[in-house]
Amino acid sequence: MSSWIRWHGPAMARLWGFCWLVVGFWRAAFACPTSCKCSASRIWCSDPSPGIVAFPRLEPNSVDPENITEIFIANQKRLEIINEDDVEAYVGLRNLTIVDSGLKFVAHKAFLKNSNLQHINFTRNKLTSLSRKHFRHLDLSELILVGNPFTCSCDIMWIKTLQEAKSSPDTQDLYCLNESSKNIPLANLQIPNCGLPSANLAAPNLTVEEGKSITLSCSVAGDPVPNMYWDVGNLVSKHMNETSHTQGSLRITNISSDDSGKQISCVAENLVGEDQDSVNLTVHFAPTITFLESPTSDHHWCIPFTVKGNPKPALQWFYNGAILNESKYICTKIHVTNHTEYHGCLQLDNPTHMNNGDYTLIAKNEYGKDEKQISAHFMGWPGIDDGANPNYPDVIYEDYGTAANDIGDTTNRSNEIPSTDVTDKTGREHLSVYAVVVIASVVGFCLLVMLFLLKLARHSKFGMKDFSWFGFGKVKSRQGVGPASVISNDDDSASPLHHISNGSNTPSSSEGGPDAVIIGMTKIPVIENPQYFGITNSQLKPDTWPRGSPKTA
Repeated sequence: MSSWIRWHGPAMARLWGFCWLVVGFWRAAFACPTSCKCSASRIWCSDPSPGIVAFPRLEPNSVDPENITEIFIANQKRLEIINEDDVEAYVGLRNLTIVDSGLKFVAHKAFLKNSNLQHINFTRNKLTSLSRKHFRHLDLSELILVGNPFTCSCDIMWIKTLQEAKSSPDTQDLYCLNESSKNIPLANLQIPNCGLPSANLAAPNLTVEEGKSITLSCSVAGDPVPNMYWDVGNLVSKHMNETSHTQGSLRITNISSDDSGKQISCVAENLVGEDQDSVNLTVHFAPTITFLESPTSDHHWCIPFTVKGNPKPALQWFYNGAILNESKYICTKIHVTNHTEYHGCLQLDNPTHMNNGDYTLIAKNEYGKDEKQISAHFMGWPGIDDGANPNYPDVIYEDYGTAANDIGDTTNRSNEIPSTDVTDKTGREHLSVYAVVVIASVVGFCLLVMLFLLKLARHSKFGMKDFSWFGFGKVKSRQGVGPASVISNDDDSASPLHHISNGSNTPSSSEGGPDAVIIGMTKIPVIENPQYFGITNSQLKPDTWPRGSPKTA
């Protein structure tokens, strides 16, 4: 069992992968022409015997030619031509090298489908002429042509122009053969009537309104006489051109707003090189709100939108039909601008249930306006089910006559009325202040009462409080009884409870004797302790006398 796992686990996967790799190399080698070697990404042919007579091609069902990035050919004296379809299968080709070989001719469209080609080396071949049309659509970083017997003519003047335009000091040492078969440095070559062409584009005001039409005119000049063509890129609007030798026109009808900002070029081209004159098309059109969605929460709540318009439209938000004044808590933010398209959001800082409702965006410029509405729900109302739809309270906004803000203007205004969330926060702050004032007043009153009671306690005789106003009568000391005091009913008028009358049930002040106290509606007699008043000096403890004083029996 363990052996089965060992041979059917990762080890088996590696073995199968190795086998497929070997088969792939074998198939690639088998598909290669004689005198060449091939891999999954490279073809190289350097064996001169027997050599190759045509550009190497892979056999069908072998290595995918789109994966080939480099082709190296050397010492192939019988290779003379590159046809139009020889290289088209190698669409991923980046480096092409053909050196010390017999290459004499390259077809004009040989590299038409090899847009990834960056390095070309044709050193020491048999090329007598080479047109710039082979390479004008390529973004070459290197083109090496040293050692070729070029003929001094206007056909190779583009190579001289290319060398002069290079900023790198490492220029190639190129020569050409004149009519006397003498080598002339290409840098010194002078050919009469052989120069760069020129193009001049005459156009009216290219700021046009959507749906209108416009006509552009172009004239070209040069020797040799250049060809003229229009480069309109990916123009969406309908267009047609008319050209005749050195003059041409381009008519664009029913211009679309999608073409605003696009470039239109008139190109003049001859053997030496090319020249072009370009203009940018500006299309004015009414705003369109192409995108408006429900709010999303990130660092802030955001109601996202996309608006197209040219000139730049002004944006205005409305909340439940009333104008929404922007502030630092609610404001418009534009995050991305793409010529005539603006991507942004209405940003809300910590919105509450007070901000729930319908938000309407209006975009407007001199060519028209557009509006869209979205319902926003940020938080449920306190005490109401989140699914309920209560009537939104009225909030304070300005009249519709308030001027709209320009798109991207997120600055505050001093005369703006605060938005709903600001009003809500201000109300809560006022309630908090009122609550603090009330609590402080109650606490201060309680402290004053306590201080008053403490003051009464200090001034009461023998340290006892005067509770006569609670219905217990005045506190007096009995005459001739000593230092003690008892509760009596003297001056009963001091007790408010004593004057409560309920017919015949009200106890008389004379009932119960003189030593009685009235508590509520009941008169309770006071019983004195005879032993308390009978205490003599002899009954006091000896240690209570002052030291040195005589003691009496």
